[in-house]
Amino acid sequence: MRYRSIASVGAVMALLAISHAKLAHTARLTLPAKAQAMAHTPDLSGVWLVHEFQPDASLGAKLPMSSWAEAKFKAADAETNDPRLNCLPHGVPIFMFSVMPIEILQVPGRVLMHLEDDSLLREISTDVQKHPKDLDISYNGDSIGKWEGDTLVVDTVGLKGTTWLDHVGHPHSDALHVVERIRRVDHNTLVDDFTFDDPKAYTKAWTVKQVYDLKPDWRIRENVCEENNKYRSREPTAPLRRKK
Repeated sequence: MRYRSIASVGAVMALLAISHAKLAHTARLTLPAKAQAMAHTPDLSGVWLVHEFQPDASLGAKLPMSSWAEAKFKAADAETNDPRLNCLPHGVPIFMFSVMPIEILQVPGRVLMHLEDDSLLREISTDVQKHPKDLDISYNGDSIGKWEGDTLVVDTVGLKGTTWLDHVGHPHSDALHVVERIRRVDHNTLVDDFTFDDPKAYTKAWTVKQVYDLKPDWRIRENVCEENNKYRSREPTAPLRRKK
């Protein structure tokens, strides 16, 4: 009996050793695979600032607005009815047209964008292929991204129609569909090509480009809209120069 007990214990220990070895082998396969995937993903991370602030997304061109959008645009006044005067979230795409810096962070399954203006956060999912069927309308909408070579293609829908496209009051509806192609053309330069498609507000899709400069010595600072907000124009001003 004694020898049988010893044999049984030995068999259990052997099974545990085999199980542990299998788990360790699985971990060795799984973790490097994730690390390898991240290693082969283009790096967009860093703190970025618009190369040239563009308050008007049309860049001076005549946008193909519907009659509804024309009326909304004529009524827009940055000093009285800009939605951001009430400290509401900026929304997409105006989130990307801020004069303040944006930090891009990449983690498995996500690209995060932290905007200094009002300390806002945007999340882009890179581990899903479709928008949810029961989509909740929100300021930033639902953004899914996929890599095409060195370009992050971001598809955003489900946006509230109460925000502006830009700082001069170009409107949009809740049917707005934004596609961005974000790429790092060199170490210090990021480019975002936008395509806007909103059948309620514009008679055809249109595009615009934004260029950003890397600010390697900058950090995102806390910025709170509610402090000292006097319901007057919040026309952005150039941020203070950072120190190393």
